[in-house]
Amino acid sequence: MNAPPADFWAKLPFGRGVRLITRDANGVAALAKPAGVLSHPNGPEDEARALLTCAYDQEQECFIWSDPPGRERRLWLLNRLDSATSGVILAAADGGVAAAIKAQFARKQVRKVYQALVFGRPTAPGQVWRDRLAVEKSGGTIRARAAGSLPVEARCTVVRRMEGNPPLALVRLEPRTGRSHQLRVQCAKHGFPIVGDQTYGDFRLNRVLAKRTGAKRLFLHSLETQFGYELGGRTYSFSAQTPLPAEFTRMLA
Repeated sequence: MNAPPADFWAKLPFGRGVRLITRDANGVAALAKPAGVLSHPNGPEDEARALLTCAYDQEQECFIWSDPPGRERRLWLLNRLDSATSGVILAAADGGVAAAIKAQFARKQVRKVYQALVFGRPTAPGQVWRDRLAVEKSGGTIRARAAGSLPVEARCTVVRRMEGNPPLALVRLEPRTGRSHQLRVQCAKHGFPIVGDQTYGDFRLNRVLAKRTGAKRLFLHSLETQFGYELGGRTYSFSAQTPLPAEFTRMLA
């Protein structure tokens, strides 16, 4: 493992509104990604609106840039969030560390917690959703359907109910699988579309609420991530969280 230099984190070419939440001595880091920022660019034309405003190697899954003295720097991306989703996203400053943590994702040993604002009146305080999904990727676009061969599972817990027209609820979502658009599709399938979801949501209610409040974002936020990993014969634990953005708190007021 090659430890990053002391000024590595201070000089990352962060995208708009991106900030460092925490990091550990092995170079594992959690960043806070705002809604609207890409997890990574799909090409040079996307670099200005990505997590880091620099080149990205799709095969190695890492950002690449040069520091002021001209030395090449790299940051490996460990997971992704939809551009419309805000919250915790993980990275590592070393390729070997990145591989160790990606193995944890593959074993489903990473705990992820999201919160979402949804339309509807959920009556059960908590329930586990088990569904099957189909995911199609074409030309950089991802679409999912609640009918397919991929098993998906998530726990939904009601945090707060808000009466009104339309009624809303703040829910806690804990995915136990990690499929693209999984939570958005599962919420819609179970009758609680996420507010502001322009792909799988309730388009009429989105327009009504946006006209009334001015809120236009997807109200899905990656709140917390926890995992353990092994490196050099030792076991380490890592956790990070970032609070709900101001758009959520205004809607919940």
